[in-house]
Amino acid sequence: MKNAFYAQSGGVTSVINMSAYGVISELSRLDKSINVYAGQNGIVGLLENNLYDLSKTKKDLSLLKDSPAGMFGSCRYKLPELTEKEFYEDLFKRLDQKSIRYFFYNGGNDSADTCLKVAEAAKDQGYELSAIAVPKTIDNDLAVTDNCPGFGSVAKYIATSSKEASLDIRSMCKTSTKVFILEVMGRHAGWIAASAELANSSEDTFVHKILLPEVQLDKDAFLDGIQNDVKNYGYSVVVASEGLKNNDGNLYAASDSKDSFGHTQLGGLAPKLAQLINNELKLKYHWSVSDYLQRSARHLASKTDLEQAFAVGVHAVKLALSGETGVMPIIKRVSNNPYKWEIGTGDLKDIANLEKTLPKEYISECGFRITSEGKQYLSPLIQGENYPEFLNGVPKYEQLDLFLSD
Repeated sequence: MKNAFYAQSGGVTSVINMSAYGVISELSRLDKSINVYAGQNGIVGLLENNLYDLSKTKKDLSLLKDSPAGMFGSCRYKLPELTEKEFYEDLFKRLDQKSIRYFFYNGGNDSADTCLKVAEAAKDQGYELSAIAVPKTIDNDLAVTDNCPGFGSVAKYIATSSKEASLDIRSMCKTSTKVFILEVMGRHAGWIAASAELANSSEDTFVHKILLPEVQLDKDAFLDGIQNDVKNYGYSVVVASEGLKNNDGNLYAASDSKDSFGHTQLGGLAPKLAQLINNELKLKYHWSVSDYLQRSARHLASKTDLEQAFAVGVHAVKLALSGETGVMPIIKRVSNNPYKWEIGTGDLKDIANLEKTLPKEYISECGFRITSEGKQYLSPLIQGENYPEFLNGVPKYEQLDLFLSD
């Protein structure tokens, strides 16, 4: 008997549960003898003997398709180095107790590192295991894959919210707010901030300035640009990535705290930029932080994103059952117009702990906008709608009945 382990890791998204459905439903379709155990709060559930036995779930697993966030709980947990033999011996004992031979880890860069370590440790210790990473990150910064499930829906949310907020500011700017700043996620890669360019068209400009981690902030050019926007449009809308750096290469806004992977806690960029504008230009401003709202907005998820999230889950199963390990399904773009894509396979050694940043050709010469080439890349990823079921005016988001294994 060969069973499977599935877990969600890192920051969740509005479509990660669709990947879970892809994995679980495909396992059932191909081999009904496989029982699936889901880690409660990622790999932490495995380490603490808290595994959901999905054979005990009575509700329809298709509920996963409509629900945002992580149905089984997620975590940020860094595995020790492979030299910690006893740790991995214990991990494989826990897997062996449930006859688990298929390991699916659904996450981003750090999660790819976790899956790679598990795959390599299993080989070293002679434990039969197919360890497959399932891609997920709103940051869109995974190497090798063209794009990442979770990003398209965030891009759709940011483009939409920016456009709506811009119309609000435009209607009041004559006698009220002149500058609006929206802070979005993105530590080292500006993909999310870049997606705000999709709010703009050849006929109208709704987002005037985009601040990226890839472009160090030139304060004088930025302030001059804000003044020109107010002069030409009556107001200025700024979308800023939390990982923005100043002209010495340091984070413009950061705290002293770090997570288990050593990542600095970010946040506070929008009010800091607003204060700069107030001090230097004396313009009335408002600011907002999209924070968890951007990654949990299943009501505005991209249909393309949902389809790709499901597809990588399905392909992960095919890789595992064919004996692959230490790999990840990737999305390969075949064409832009019409948009076509297919699923391929990437080696985790080429993915784990690496980050894909915004290419230079996607960034305008002034550094504050996205080029037409960048828009051509971004636009297909936000296409299509797939609304969840609503109940009493709000999304239903019914949760599964989950039971821990004996």
